[in-house]
Amino acid sequence: MILVLAYCSILLSFASCLPALLIHQRHNINLLALSQRWGIDDLEDPRIPILVRQAVFGLLGLSGFFAVLAGLGALISSEVFTDNIGLGLPWLPWQVRFDNLSGFFFLIIGIAVSAVSIYGPGYVSTFEEDKHPFAVLSLFSGLFIAGMLLVLLADDAFFFMIAWELMSVASYFLVAFQHDNPANRRAAFLYLLMAEIGALAIILGFGVLASFADGFTFDELREARLSTAWASIAFVLALLGFGMKAGLVPIHVWLPEAHPVAPSHISALMSGVMLKVALYGLIRFCFDLIGEVHWQWGLVLMIVGTVSALGGILYAMMQTNLKRLLAYSSVENIGIIFMVLGLSMIFMAQNHPQLAALGFLAALFHAFNHALFKNLLFLGAGIIHHQTHELNIDLMGGLIKRMPKTSMLFLIGFMSISSLPLFNGFVSEWLAFQTALQVDVIDNGVLRSLIPVAAAALALTAALAAACFVNVFGIMFLGLPRSRHSDKAQEITDKGMLIGPALLASLCFLFGIFPGLMISLINNIAGQVLGASLPDGAKLSWLHLAPVSAEQASYSAPLVLVGALIAAGICFRYLRRSPATVMRRAETWDCGFGGLTPRMQYSSSAFTMPFRRIFAKVWIIDEQIKKDSQGAMDQDIAAIHYSLQIQDHSWPRLYQPIERTVNRTAKLVGRIQTGNIRTYLGYSFVTLIIMLWIIS
Repeated sequence: MILVLAYCSILLSFASCLPALLIHQRHNINLLALSQRWGIDDLEDPRIPILVRQAVFGLLGLSGFFAVLAGLGALISSEVFTDNIGLGLPWLPWQVRFDNLSGFFFLIIGIAVSAVSIYGPGYVSTFEEDKHPFAVLSLFSGLFIAGMLLVLLADDAFFFMIAWELMSVASYFLVAFQHDNPANRRAAFLYLLMAEIGALAIILGFGVLASFADGFTFDELREARLSTAWASIAFVLALLGFGMKAGLVPIHVWLPEAHPVAPSHISALMSGVMLKVALYGLIRFCFDLIGEVHWQWGLVLMIVGTVSALGGILYAMMQTNLKRLLAYSSVENIGIIFMVLGLSMIFMAQNHPQLAALGFLAALFHAFNHALFKNLLFLGAGIIHHQTHELNIDLMGGLIKRMPKTSMLFLIGFMSISSLPLFNGFVSEWLAFQTALQVDVIDNGVLRSLIPVAAAALALTAALAAACFVNVFGIMFLGLPRSRHSDKAQEITDKGMLIGPALLASLCFLFGIFPGLMISLINNIAGQVLGASLPDGAKLSWLHLAPVSAEQASYSAPLVLVGALIAAGICFRYLRRSPATVMRRAETWDCGFGGLTPRMQYSSSAFTMPFRRIFAKVWIIDEQIKKDSQGAMDQDIAAIHYSLQIQDHSWPRLYQPIERTVNRTAKLVGRIQTGNIRTYLGYSFVTLIIMLWIIS
């Protein structure tokens, strides 16, 4: 029954492609019959696009609902469901496996798709049908979601790669959806190029396993007996392939280019969900198929994750485009997940399986939390763009008075992503710290010295994330409007565009107060994948959370909530005890200038200037100040022009040299194209002689 629910989810995501394709062919007889059934005689009736949008997102909503049911069913039952579909190669039908791990990621996708299905109809209503057909958007959205779900069900390498490519190619068309913008075309090309390079690495990784196995099914690959060298080669290939899709530094450069240019609900799915599918692939490959992990692999993951976490948040702080900032923040959070996953590998290889389970649990729980608050923030960015026609945070301001509901949703999302108590992001990062603090059980001196450094980097990352999102919330929602669009902004009227993010915001708060609900389920996954669960002294309940033992560390979010409410009540009662004497209203202090203006406010660049000075070597900074002079001997300053450009080191240090090498090689290879038929016959003759010599 649970596997049937998973199949229904996939079929409904495929079915969501159909209504818009029908409406795209306005003279199709099927559309005519459908219109008559709805009681609409005129095919140009404006109600038809509305109904089609509702049908498409309604089917996606059902797909998400069934995915949630299937995921919860697999997590609660802890059973493994297998099947095969007669579609693959003649000798290899598609093998299907649905277990705890697949169910967990099904749950993540289902929640995100459900929220998007509520949000989507209002958001896409503003697209111009002539330039950006809804049929194209709905077609590739359905294929994209179906591809992600199929990846989670695949139980053989061939089926896995078919689903992986369906996910990648469909998302390419979604990134390029608004293709009239050159930036979109460039981002889509870069994304597709790196996605295919990553896919080649994954295929080679499967090839290494298959060369020591009797077939391509995952059961056969699990039986492969690899030497340490070949296993390490397979791990590196998997890390390159899945890490490229996940957005690890330095193979992250496609992510801040592609995610901001896609429609906001697609950006939410790509950043909040697709990156988790890459995480699933790495976990499945390393912990399940290879089986025996080595501490060196964990060290690599920990270092790469730490660099990604710090680099991602530092680059995010310097962005003024809201969606680009959120994209770099995804690099940071993926880095945290991979860092803790590396700790899990280290503890597993050092024969501490229960502590490995703790790291595994922390990584998966942070993946779940990141899916919630990152989807919330990208959907919120879509609302801001919809209402202000701006994504530059330096051109916003004062939106808390004009869009109070949206500002509250953003506040919850920012508090969650900043890992503040009472919200879900805090719990998963706290578990990550608890994992790192168990370093004293390890005998290896190198690891005992490096793990505390990684923990310190995680603490710095959390502090920088809080500073980053304090900056964003303050610039966007507080103060005075910095542009005409912000001054005229109003709260969104479409209820669905608020209900979708509100659902995610409520889950961020729910799992921040009662994290044990999800942690208990993830603990079962650790038992199935690693063969171990949390330490014996661990305590998981709705009231207390003690991941190692109550004597070492514990956290009780409900008690923290009660304490916060009591403190707030006391403060409120004290401040309001005598309003006539305690509270006094006055104009905001204007420093004697006679009225505040938007130009007197902090900008994002000004707020982050101290960080830019401290971490100057992290970026390539081009900062220029030009002064317009006037008067006698140009002594008076008429105007000051400030410009700031920040570039990622990865482009000039890594990708541009590769680009130049490829271009030079292509020019050299191009010389063989002489246009002379005798030359080409000579090439064929020489090739034939060489092949005959090799065969003989």
